[in-house]
Order: sequence, then C-alpha cells, then structure tokens
Amino acid sequence: MPKAYWVAHVDVHDPDAYEAYRAANAAPFAKYGAKFLIRGGVGEVVEGTAKSRHVVIEFVDYETAMACYNSPEYQTAKALRDPVSEGDLVIVEGYEV
Repeated sequence: MPKAYWVAHVDVHDPDAYEAYRAANAAPFAKYGAKFLIRGGVGEVVEGTAKSRHVVIEFVDYETAMACYNSPEYQTAKALRDPVSEGDLVIVEGYEV
C-alpha cells in the first residue's frame, strides 16, 4: 500500500500567532503517525510562483492522511491557522514501485 503526503505551501502573516497552530497540531500529527519530510527550510522558486513556506508530511497511507485532516483535533488546530495564514494543501497518494 503506498504512503500518502500532505503537500502544503503557506504564507504566514503573523508568525507569533502561527506558533499556537504548530503547538496544537502536534497531538493529531502524533496520533496519526505523521512524519515531517519538509518543514520550512531554504528553497528557491525556479519555475512559476509559490508561497513562502513549504511543508511535506508523510503518512502510512491515504486513508490515514485524510483521517488526520478530518479529525476534530486537527480541525481545532486549523482554526488557529486560518486567520493568520493563507495556503494551499493537497493530500496525495504516493507512488509505489
């Protein structure tokens, strides 16, 4: 069964308030076995346009990735993120060789 990923591109407008979101998302990410592969870091747009922050989170499978996003715990954390940032999030199934 292939793994799945959250791929997010985010602009944070209030970094101090965004920290509350990061603290709140720790519990659901631990519960659903999320593994950060990319969390910020140096990057350069070489084609097109992008937001300033990039995050890739790995999950054991697509169902788990979706369950984490739809969980009450993550939705509570998301409510802290929404007023202080804007972003794009795609949940995608990986490719299994």
